[in-house]
Amino acid sequence: MAKSETAHEPLIRISKREGITRTQSWLIRLLSLLLALIVSGIVIVCIVRINPFKVYATMASGAFGTSKRIWVTIRDIMTLLCISVGLAPAFAMKFWNVGAEGQILVGGIATVVCMKYFTGLPTVLLVLIMIVVSMLAGAVWGFFPGFFKAHWNTNETLFTLMMNYIAIQITSYMVALWENPPGSNTVGVINSNNEYGWLPSLFHDIPNLDFGWNVIIVMTVTVAVYVYLRYSKQGYEISVVGDSVNTARYAGIRVKKVYIRTMALSGAICGLAGFVAVSGASHTISTSTAGGRGFTAIIVAWLAKFNTFTMILISALIVFLDKGASQIASKYGINEYVSHIITGIILFFLLGSEFFIGYKVKFRHKAAAGQEVSK
Repeated sequence: MAKSETAHEPLIRISKREGITRTQSWLIRLLSLLLALIVSGIVIVCIVRINPFKVYATMASGAFGTSKRIWVTIRDIMTLLCISVGLAPAFAMKFWNVGAEGQILVGGIATVVCMKYFTGLPTVLLVLIMIVVSMLAGAVWGFFPGFFKAHWNTNETLFTLMMNYIAIQITSYMVALWENPPGSNTVGVINSNNEYGWLPSLFHDIPNLDFGWNVIIVMTVTVAVYVYLRYSKQGYEISVVGDSVNTARYAGIRVKKVYIRTMALSGAICGLAGFVAVSGASHTISTSTAGGRGFTAIIVAWLAKFNTFTMILISALIVFLDKGASQIASKYGINEYVSHIITGIILFFLLGSEFFIGYKVKFRHKAAAGQEVSK
């Protein structure tokens, strides 16, 4: 007795999720965060035999335990947020700008040039010049990948990545040129005697810990880019190019112009992040000024779906995890890599939540699994 065709249903079916609300998407993210904390707790107990609740409390202390830690955390959030906002326009048009590291460095170099050579200017005028020059430097660094993509369809990922290495070498040369003291291979703290070129304190009763101007500058850019992408004609053109280049051309949009203009804007904002990092934070320049944040910002931009307001929360979470990881490694004397495992687990779950927001997973029913048509 021969069997006829068997009715097979896949064990797992993945389909596009339609009509999910913003509340539902955030509930999925919160659930993934809760699961990440549970899994991290299990890992902590298995590896280091420490109460996970104490570990989480230590992480909170590392980020917000003292007024100094709070200000440093705010400073780092603002720097990461500025870079993430800079990537948003390019990523929204599906232009994969992975060159933020280089754009930050050239913006930082331009800032140092102003701090060292534009002496005698009033503070307000000097700060404005540094902002403009750092943005111009970043814009130039973003212009070239956009121009080559527009005219010769080069691979923007490779192009922007190679621009990073060029910026690193230029930074190394400038560090050797400006090294202080001689032979140290470091620039040292620039103008430490008179703080010339440093962003001034906004709250004078918090000496050396006030990064209030960082917050004002970055939040202004965050709001401006949100409005630009959502409500301007250029923002609409970016979204159309991101959806379909052919559709954009059919609609009469000059795609080449959009590529170049948007990448110049993206680079300019990342160059501004270089200004914030140098003038508003470290007051020096080195090849580690970007510190890998150009790549971390890619995670922030993707998780936020290019919404600059959502980037505030995600930037805060990632900086909190980084500060917390360093604190538990210091307090408990454990290997630093163990603390980074916790960060990795949490980020893995958060990235995975985006899949379940966009797609539904269905498993085969038991009845269907045993169902077979035969003669």
